[in-house]
Amino acid sequence: MISQLRKIYPSLLIYAEGTDNLNHHYKWFVTDANVVIGIHEKEVTPKDSLLLATFLSPYSIEFPILTAEEQRWQKVIHITEPNAEMVFTLDNPYRFIYFSINKNQITPILFKSAIQELFGKQVPILWENEHQGIIIEELSTHEESTSYEQIIDILMSDLYVKIKFYVGPFQKDLKDVNQYYQSITGATKKVFTYSNKTVVTYIDAVPYLLIDQTEQGIRKKMSETVLQEYINDAETLKMIETFVQCNLNISETAKELHMHRNSLQYRLDRFLEKTGIDIRQFHQAMTVYLALLARK
Repeated sequence: MISQLRKIYPSLLIYAEGTDNLNHHYKWFVTDANVVIGIHEKEVTPKDSLLLATFLSPYSIEFPILTAEEQRWQKVIHITEPNAEMVFTLDNPYRFIYFSINKNQITPILFKSAIQELFGKQVPILWENEHQGIIIEELSTHEESTSYEQIIDILMSDLYVKIKFYVGPFQKDLKDVNQYYQSITGATKKVFTYSNKTVVTYIDAVPYLLIDQTEQGIRKKMSETVLQEYINDAETLKMIETFVQCNLNISETAKELHMHRNSLQYRLDRFLEKTGIDIRQFHQAMTVYLALLARK
């Protein structure tokens, strides 16, 4: 097919992995065999573009060209039948990490370059759009899992990029990889609605997902019943949320809120007096935390 197209479009180029960025004066397309080709814009009329798009996929130059490994992953995650392992053999456990970058802060090409440098190796990245996608992290036997809090600190200090991560669990094989991918991408949008944390793990996400699946009427009643007169008290609700996030540690919470320890103790006692709920007890704290999420 490519040789036939070249007869019509003499400027046709085939992108070679590892070469420079795509030429802005070319229209780029991807064939069914995942070959990226470019045709000079002078040779492509609007009618030609429509025609080429019927059997080729237009490719945006804003995104890095997919590596061979990324092409395999892209193929395998869209397989719904239980034969994903036929695409390639997996040697190590892997996990999907969904990322969301503030719009217009960094280009996909620059972001990928920064991630590769931080990992010290090529890491597959699949993009949903110009600011969201998934990183595929494989865990070798001699490696420790990556700290995404550290990655955020580096990106913020060096590139001033604000980013959030949702870190999925490690998987040992490619069985049900499509369901795993769908669960990560679907859960992320819900989780980031409830949480302001920059890094959320699948363990952190469980309360958010449970609340999200609860009917709106039940959520409303839960928050009203548990929070009572504090339901619109932003300062107290912030205190409770921070207390739970600090693992019910009074000293750490007081430090986080820039509050004296005795003042925090007084406010906790006051909440107990008004509601009958002692959030210094784990189960009662979790009930109030779920009510906070339901209110959101």
